[in-house]
Amino acid sequence: MTVEQEATGCPFSGAAPDDAFAPYVQYARMNSLLSLQHPLSTADTEPGFIIMSQVKELLFKLLHTELTTARDQLRKDGLDDALWTLRRAGRVQQVLLVSWETFAVLSPVEFAEFRDVLGTASGFQSVGYRRLEFLLGNKNPAMVEPHRDSPAYQEVLAQLHEPSLYDEALALLTRRGLLAAGQQGGPADPAAPYRSGAEVEAAWLAVYRDPTGHRDLHLLAEALMDLADQFARWRYTHLVTVQRMLGAKPGTGGTSGVSWLSGISEHRFFPELWSVRSEI
Repeated sequence: MTVEQEATGCPFSGAAPDDAFAPYVQYARMNSLLSLQHPLSTADTEPGFIIMSQVKELLFKLLHTELTTARDQLRKDGLDDALWTLRRAGRVQQVLLVSWETFAVLSPVEFAEFRDVLGTASGFQSVGYRRLEFLLGNKNPAMVEPHRDSPAYQEVLAQLHEPSLYDEALALLTRRGLLAAGQQGGPADPAAPYRSGAEVEAAWLAVYRDPTGHRDLHLLAEALMDLADQFARWRYTHLVTVQRMLGAKPGTGGTSGVSWLSGISEHRFFPELWSVRSEI
């Protein structure tokens, strides 16, 4: 086989004719994906900003898919399967965290070259991010409103009313006899904000005090902590990146920028898994 023939058989070879790419291109809809970048300025850095923003949205979608699968596996008592799924989700989070590095090297002068063309566009409007927040248990009905005019409004609203991943973890603790029915800590309405509960902390404390007797639940607790930890790191890195690019200026789309990000960076998913550490 010649070098040319070998190249033709490789879907990633630049020497291959266009028709050799067809199966790969068609399967992943690559032509459509690669046609979605339309800079509105002449700034050299705007294409990268658009592409990495799109990459993050794709990763949000993948993470949402994995965490929805884990939630549903917990509901069916498939804890081993859920732990494996959460392992995959953790890898997605690592890529999300690293994605901020491409924004961090954007100087304030470079960002200013195209910032005005963003208009009212803001990451605050991300449907994928909002659905992730709700799926993980940070429910706030007021946060649906920024998406009211979005075609995905019904998806966001539906996510608000669905049980969260943490809801299903606590339901599993109840089925295992570590929580009494009705003592899951959260409100009866899945759409209402979560309220920390002493009973939930006591249930997790029982797991941590007997990690051998509750081996799979102990693994679940640590997997959820990994998830919450990575999300906290992602939010903090977001904050620092915006500070580096914008300083204390308002964020894009009229958001408060750093002040809002600073507040949300203090939030922790699965609060009893954090507080129980003071009792172990």
